[in-house]
Amino acid sequence: MLDLWFSEFHTPDAKFSIKVKEHLVTEQTKFQRIDFFRSDTFGTFFTIDGLIMVTEKDEFAYHEMICHPAFATNPYIKNVLIIGGGDGGTAREVSRYPTVQKIDMVEIDERVVRLCQQYLPQTASILDKDERINLFFEDGVEFVKNAPGNSYDLILVDSTDPIGPGEGLFTTEFYSNCYRILTDCGILINQHESPYYERDAREMKRAHQKIKRIFPIAKVYDFHMPSYPSGHWLFGFASKSLDPIEDFKPEEWKKFNLKTRYYNLELHKASFALPTYVKELLESV
Repeated sequence: MLDLWFSEFHTPDAKFSIKVKEHLVTEQTKFQRIDFFRSDTFGTFFTIDGLIMVTEKDEFAYHEMICHPAFATNPYIKNVLIIGGGDGGTAREVSRYPTVQKIDMVEIDERVVRLCQQYLPQTASILDKDERINLFFEDGVEFVKNAPGNSYDLILVDSTDPIGPGEGLFTTEFYSNCYRILTDCGILINQHESPYYERDAREMKRAHQKIKRIFPIAKVYDFHMPSYPSGHWLFGFASKSLDPIEDFKPEEWKKFNLKTRYYNLELHKASFALPTYVKELLESV
């Protein structure tokens, strides 16, 4: 019997492989190649241009950590902008807050959303169930550039790596426009790559260097993501005025009474305590 395996090379001599039970669909859009697979261990997972984006098994770690630290720092967030996030998981977590009034989600490739709605309802089913969610199928860079100032309390940049369609979401111009459209207590959370492999660490440093030149508060926090390269992944936390540790509001966040699988209030503080080698990499820029 022939075994089918999906493999993603993390470096030229190191790869991560998943035994595939079924290759569900493949589609080439004008932006990228999208594939959906089913496996025993990771459930349904999808890839873009051969890189794992989301798996049913571990998506909760990523989506909880991109969202909840911001709300535990500013529990009064009302207007949220999601850039990317076509799988719907980030929107799902934001929509759990009844105090949020508007969720604008900007995804450049509509087919990512539609395929996730069909094959990955675990994350995407919320997208047509919550009237607060507004879908925009356009370039996030241009959306942010044209958005009015002081219009969002939270921006979540749930992007792919800085290649292809995601490249523009790692530029100084993009981060500057994010700063402009955030309110005075606004927070920017961005997918910040990984410190472990050289290529990812290089992009991590470049992103951090740009963000800290624009935002007075620019921190980085980590989380464990088994299906991503090295399993050690980062988010950036940038704000005009709120510090994720000094302005942390655990008692206020508790009132939301949310059940989570990864994020908790002890982890909130701990996630900003980075390994020495990561601190040194970030401090070098």
